[in-house]
Amino acid sequence: METTFQNISIEKTKKSKIDQVDFDNLTFGSVFTDHMLVCDYRNGAWETPKIMPYQAISLEPSSKIFHYGQSIFEGMKAYKDADEKIWLFRPLENHNRLNISAKRMAIPELPEEYFMEGLKSLIKLDENWIPNKEGSALYIRPFIFATGKGFHASPADAYKFLICLAPSGSYFSGKVKVLIEEKYSRSANGGVGFAKAGGNYAGQFYPTQLAVNKGYQQVIWTDDHNHEFIEEAGAMNIFVRINDTLITAPISDRILDGITRKSILEIAEDEGIDTEVRKISVGEVVDAAKDGSLKEMFGAGTAAVISPIATFGYREKDYDLPELENPYASQLKKRIIDIQYNRAEDPFGWRYGV
Repeated sequence: METTFQNISIEKTKKSKIDQVDFDNLTFGSVFTDHMLVCDYRNGAWETPKIMPYQAISLEPSSKIFHYGQSIFEGMKAYKDADEKIWLFRPLENHNRLNISAKRMAIPELPEEYFMEGLKSLIKLDENWIPNKEGSALYIRPFIFATGKGFHASPADAYKFLICLAPSGSYFSGKVKVLIEEKYSRSANGGVGFAKAGGNYAGQFYPTQLAVNKGYQQVIWTDDHNHEFIEEAGAMNIFVRINDTLITAPISDRILDGITRKSILEIAEDEGIDTEVRKISVGEVVDAAKDGSLKEMFGAGTAAVISPIATFGYREKDYDLPELENPYASQLKKRIIDIQYNRAEDPFGWRYGV
């Protein structure tokens, strides 16, 4: 059956697979809903989006995505409140960042109405997939990749934009042990570190696996020049609390402008927490760990919201962080989650009803 909703063609699945899903035991990003949104860029324009049953995609071997890696993505979540109303968190920020990434990767920018109307239509169609369990949500993955054909090293002439949905549980459980990286770099000045380009993450996998082999779960990335300054934690922005000041690195060519990161900074200001956006040297963090002024470190991102760091390793030595009764990480995470799930006032105007 095909219907039309605000110029979006919708083909519904003949049989839902939702009854096969154990919503009490969801792993992150491994179960997918019944439908997906697809929109092609051809002949110099984005075509009308279509919603169709979730299915495999057929591509020719000469598609440029396989050869030159033109691929970008976003990460978002949809939430249900106690009254079953659906909410998004700052979705226009995701659209804006998708286009920032697109521009850097020579991909055509996507109009806002394609992103927002497509997203809302897809979520409404698969709204029964949004989990109600505490800590769970519907993870949303918008992405664009090159489908144009040819072995010539140049931007493609055709692209595909998709949105897929995955009901998911918590990304991380418990605290994380991380290793400060001194050899490999995530990104460099003038590069694509600020973009959510697929290759940024592919390049992280090998050094992260080396850290895992040593007993750590993630890597703390440092600058590409001297590995002197802390920049990101795994695939997340990083925050460091020294005494009662919360510090995070400034965004740059190398550092992603995280939506959770900027939300934390605004909430911290609202809470009266002192914040500093500046370079943080590895030496400063190590010295603070030694003298006891290092109180907290945590990663911040859409998937985990806030992931506390229990231990960091540096030059063959581990440094444990103290257990605090009321850490900033817990306070800030609760504020964000309560806004996301419509359990508290939203003085910032971040919550977006679907």
